[in-house]
Amino acid sequence: MDGASEDRTKEIVKDYVTRDSRVHLLHNPAGIISRSLNLALARACGQWFVRVDAHSTIPPDYVVRVVNHLKAGQWGGVGGRKDGVGKTAAGRAIAAAMGSRFGGGNSTYHYGTMAQTVDHIPFGAYPTDLVRELSGWDERFPVNQDYEFDYRVRQSGRELLFDPEIRIDWHCRQKISDLFLQYRRYGRDKARVALLVPESLKPRHLAAPCFVAVAVFAILSGLRFPRPMVRILGPYVLVVVGTSATMAKSLEQPQDELWLLAAFPAMHIGWGLGFWQGILRDLTLRSTTLKRPVLADQTVLRESDRSNVT
Repeated sequence: MDGASEDRTKEIVKDYVTRDSRVHLLHNPAGIISRSLNLALARACGQWFVRVDAHSTIPPDYVVRVVNHLKAGQWGGVGGRKDGVGKTAAGRAIAAAMGSRFGGGNSTYHYGTMAQTVDHIPFGAYPTDLVRELSGWDERFPVNQDYEFDYRVRQSGRELLFDPEIRIDWHCRQKISDLFLQYRRYGRDKARVALLVPESLKPRHLAAPCFVAVAVFAILSGLRFPRPMVRILGPYVLVVVGTSATMAKSLEQPQDELWLLAAFPAMHIGWGLGFWQGILRDLTLRSTTLKRPVLADQTVLRESDRSNVT
């Protein structure tokens, strides 16, 4: 599924199409992930729906492993561990920050070492019939559509399995500025989930927005009363410095630690700032365009069940 890429993706896939009749190239000019997933779902006729995103590398036995779990009939979805891959000094620091509890919050799939049930899996592999039963992905969510879908999987009575032995190498952002923009986008669309599906939220989702709100208050107050500002923001700075120093030993190059000092705030401030931006944006839309879910067309899905497209 090509989501309006601007590189050689289409040409590369077309080459595979000529060599393997099972490969089909679909197009989504809108470039929205949830729409791409629904278009792919409409054409899928396999028993299992396995999502693999661009900018990632999976091992040769990835599909076999996730399908073996799904065949047991116990799981509504299966996912592996998502390990960041950095190519630059900043990129390596970003990968390390994303793989830490302090950086990524309580996102088990970034650092977990034990197989367990979770509330969200990366990419995700699901029984195709289940995805259709749940009407696919909600297209109101350009980002966070995967978390919202996993929430509906759990609400349907199924569980999600995280297996750390299934590794995904994810090519993360390589610049701090790009990381900030990425997490601001994450936070902006998490706000939409908070407004439309508030029961899906966990306390960890509100940590960064609360931090940003407190930080803004402290900075504004600090213009007249600097001591309270230091007392409020000082502990966060100390934790960033301490965590960065502790993680420096695990980095490929110790000097990359300096980028950790910027990576953590970029993630937290970007996410928190984006969340408040999203709240302000979506409060004006909630009574109109965001009122009803935009899910996959069930008529199209039923027709695809009878097609011969692979």
